[in-house]
Amino acid sequence: MSPVPAPPAEEVVFQLYARIAWYGFRRHSAYRAAAVAGAFTNSVFGILRAYVLIALWQARPGLAGYDMTDAITFCFLTQGMIGPMQLFGGGIGLAERLRTGDAAIDLLRPASLLAWSLADDLGRAAYLLLWRSVPPMLLGAALFGITVPTAPGTWAAVAASLVLGVMVSFGLRYLVALSACWILDDRGVAQLALVLSLFFSGMVVPLNIVPGWLGELANALPWAAMVQVPADVYLGKIAVAEALAFQAGWAAVILALGALLTGAARRKVVIQGG
Repeated sequence: MSPVPAPPAEEVVFQLYARIAWYGFRRHSAYRAAAVAGAFTNSVFGILRAYVLIALWQARPGLAGYDMTDAITFCFLTQGMIGPMQLFGGGIGLAERLRTGDAAIDLLRPASLLAWSLADDLGRAAYLLLWRSVPPMLLGAALFGITVPTAPGTWAAVAASLVLGVMVSFGLRYLVALSACWILDDRGVAQLALVLSLFFSGMVVPLNIVPGWLGELANALPWAAMVQVPADVYLGKIAVAEALAFQAGWAAVILALGALLTGAARRKVVIQGG
C-alpha cells in the first residue's frame, strides 16, 4: 500500500484555526444564561435609546442623511453589536494570563499567539451574534419597525463587514491586553480604550452627526470600523467597496502592530525569566 500523502501545510493551518474558532464558539455557549441576560439588557436600553433618537429626529428630520426608520434601525443595530464587537472591552483573557505567568504556555504552542487568540475571538463573536444581536433586532422590528435589506448581495456585504469589524475590535483589545507586558496594571489603559471605543465607534451617537473636524477624525479612526461602518453598510449609506477597504486596511495595520508587539513581548518574557 502506498502511504497516504500528507495534506498541504496551508490546509493543516486552516483546519487548526477553524477548530480553535469552533472551540471558542462552544466555550462561550456554556454561558447561555449570561448571553440571554445580555440580550435582554441590550434590548431594554435599545428601547430607551430609540425614544431619544425619535425625539431628536422629530426635531431634526433627515439628520445625518438618516430618516426616522434609519435612525431606529441604527439604534438596534448598535445595541446588537455590543456583544460581538465586545465594545466594553475584554473578551480575550490574555492580560490575566500575562500577570499569572500562564502566558508562557501560550508562547510554547506551535502556533501564533495572535492568530490563536483571533480565531478564538471569532468563535466568541459568532456565538454572541446569534444570542445577543438577533434578539434586539427582532424586538426593534416588532416595536418600531426597522429597515431590512432585501438584496442577497447586501447581506453578504454586511457579513463581510461584521467579520472585519470583529477583527479590528480584536486587534485593539489585543493591544490593550498586551500592554500588561510593560505596565504593572493594564486597567487604566483598558478604561481609556473603553471611552474611546464607545464614542469613536458610533455606539453613543452616529458619527455622521458629529460636526466639523471632530466628525471627520472620528470617521477616519479604526473604532469607526467596529460599529458605524457595518451599520452604514446595512443601511446602504456607504459604498460597499469603500467600507470594506477601510475596515480591511485598519485590520491589517492593527494586526501587524499586534504581531510586532507580540515578538517584543516574547523577548521581554525571556529576558525577565518569567
